[in-house]
Order: sequence, then structure tokens, then C-alpha cells
Amino acid sequence: MNELVIMHNKQAVTSSNRVANVFGKEHRNVLATIGGLLKNQHTQHMFTKSTYVNEQNGQSYPMYYMNRDGFTLLAMGFTGKKALQFKIQYIQAFNSMETQIRTGYAIPGSYAEALKLAANQAEKIEQQKQTIAIQAPKALFADAVATSHTTILVGDLAKVIKQNGVDIGAKRLFAWLREQGYLIKRIGADYNSPTQRAMELGLFEVKETAISHSDGHVTVQKTPKVTGKGQQYFINKFLQKEAV
Repeated sequence: MNELVIMHNKQAVTSSNRVANVFGKEHRNVLATIGGLLKNQHTQHMFTKSTYVNEQNGQSYPMYYMNRDGFTLLAMGFTGKKALQFKIQYIQAFNSMETQIRTGYAIPGSYAEALKLAANQAEKIEQQKQTIAIQAPKALFADAVATSHTTILVGDLAKVIKQNGVDIGAKRLFAWLREQGYLIKRIGADYNSPTQRAMELGLFEVKETAISHSDGHVTVQKTPKVTGKGQQYFINKFLQKEAV
């Protein structure tokens, strides 16, 4: 079952034809179900359209890659004891691949592999200790933030950066983020929204708030919020600038 989940574009994914094969479904039916799911705008990030080559005739056919959320949504309709076992195996495969991506190492499959992994990890830890000795305590703080699942406002990020010895406020941070290409500086509806580059790096999430006006029309307010990864990224940026 190790081939159920693969790494694609630095993300743990599976494919529609893999799912069809494992669950004993017709691939065209799986594609049709995914097509129905994609009618909802909230599922767009879960599936990526692609193609595969049929080994028998050499022809290219459509398929989809899907992340864990996409698979979970798709597999909700699969029932039966056997289907449940396959779902559990898929979840385990996702966990294994995501751990491998996060740590940069494959899950050890033997005692020899475990020893090699331990040796590599020991060397990596020693290098980290040397880095921490140079940059502590600020580096410790920045690294800890990376694992946070809590998003914060840009203004709150400015406070955190200031607490770490860099004199900056919310307005100056917004201006810096625009000038450096992390936020859109073009005046318009998307002003101060994250750029495509910043979103692909995982630095921001966008909170959308519907606002009802007195004349009955509704507008959507978009607020950029900095992810845990983004907090570490920007804190390190400013700490490095300060050290120069």
C-alpha cells in the first residue's frame, strides 16, 4: 500500500486512478464523482487535473491528483467493511508520506534503515545545536512559531517582530510586505491581499467576511492573516537583516 500516496509538487497526494483501482471502482465513475465535487468552490484546492498514459495502448487519459482532504471527501461515499480497511490504509499512507516530506527522510522499513536514519538525525541535531548557540534565544522563538496552527493579523506580527528587537509598526510592515511582493500594492479590491507567490509559499491565509450594507447589497472583506510558517519566515527575514 506504500504506493497509494505519492509526493507531487512537494505535497502528499493520491490519484483518481489509484483510488479507482484500490476500491474496485470504474475510473470514469470516480472522475464523474470528482467533477460533481468540483462544482463547489471550496473544493478547488483539493483536486488538480492531470493525465496519465495507459500502458496497454500508449494513449493519454484524464485523471486527478487529490490531497488528503480531497480523498476524504471522495471516499465518504465508499461503504462496506473492505472499504473501511482501505480508507484506514490510505490515511496511514498519507501520514507516512507527510512525515517523510516534513522531515526529509523516508520512514525506516528495516533495522539497518533505522540506524542510518538515527545517524543522519544525530548529525542534523548537532548542526542545529550549533546554529541555536549562535542565534539563541531569537532563533528558538522563530522555530517554535513554525509549528503553530494559529494565524495572526499583520499588525500582531509587527508586535512580535518588535518584541524580538526590530523597531517596526503595523503600517511600516504593511508597506514593506507590499514593496517586497508579498502583498498586492495595486490600488483596488485586492489591495493588501497576498500575492500568488506568497500564497504558494504558504505564508498567508485569507479570511473572508461578508458585510451587509443598508441598501441591501453585500460586499466581501478580505483580511490577510499570517500562518505559522509565515510568522517564522518573516521573523527570520527581519532577524537576519538586523544581524547584518
